Amino acid sequence: MYTIPIDFHLDSNAAKAITAIFCALIGFSTFWFLSKSAAIKAWFFKKYAHDLACRKHIFFTKYMGFLWMGILPLLTMLCLFPDDSLGYFGLNGRKDTLLFSLVWTLGLSILVIPMAYFSAKKPKNLVNYPQIRAKNWDRKTFYINLLGWAIYLFGYELLFRGVLLFPLAETLGIWPAIAINIALYAATHIPKGLDETIGAAPLGLVLCILTLQSGNIWIAFLVHVALAWTNSLTALRYHPDIHYTHWKK
Repeated sequence: MYTIPIDFHLDSNAAKAITAIFCALIGFSTFWFLSKSAAIKAWFFKKYAHDLACRKHIFFTKYMGFLWMGILPLLTMLCLFPDDSLGYFGLNGRKDTLLFSLVWTLGLSILVIPMAYFSAKKPKNLVNYPQIRAKNWDRKTFYINLLGWAIYLFGYELLFRGVLLFPLAETLGIWPAIAINIALYAATHIPKGLDETIGAAPLGLVLCILTLQSGNIWIAFLVHVALAWTNSLTALRYHPDIHYTHWKK
């Protein structure tokens, strides 16, 4: 039988790329199944009244995203590859790209905020947003919603644009790293529907390129927060069954 010779030797570059990919896979998968656990959700609704249970459960899922997609994958990479620093994974304050980051963060935010505002009012978006399905929101729910999105998206962007992107760009090359990143990033949006899945591809491409050019994750993080906050608060404003009590005063 004729076989193709295969070199199974695993060098340090291949090990780093494989570890980063598995960190993304394990981190997102664990977060996803925790956030969708019927048993965990039932525990919150058994312990608390409906509106409070909605708020606490969603904040729990956001915190799990921060932990499993951000902190634990980062710590895994730092432990296994001690020569790499926090700055290597995009957690730095580079002065040489500060103006670049500010300009692109502002420019992209000006572009995506109106788009998010108009799309968030559509009935198909209101099916999923705002994620906290409390009937009556008070100021605490309002601010917890904002905080939850911020910490979740920090973990999310740290995983995709930090832990995953920089090691793959170094070991596999820029465009293979971007292609893998976009594929995984878009795939995570599949449960949210076709529109978000398709929209994730061009946004993912832009965020990957800007992340590599700036050397850190801050453009991706801040733009993503602006997008999520706009979508969430617009959905809150226009959802027929959810009310923010402060607006009534």
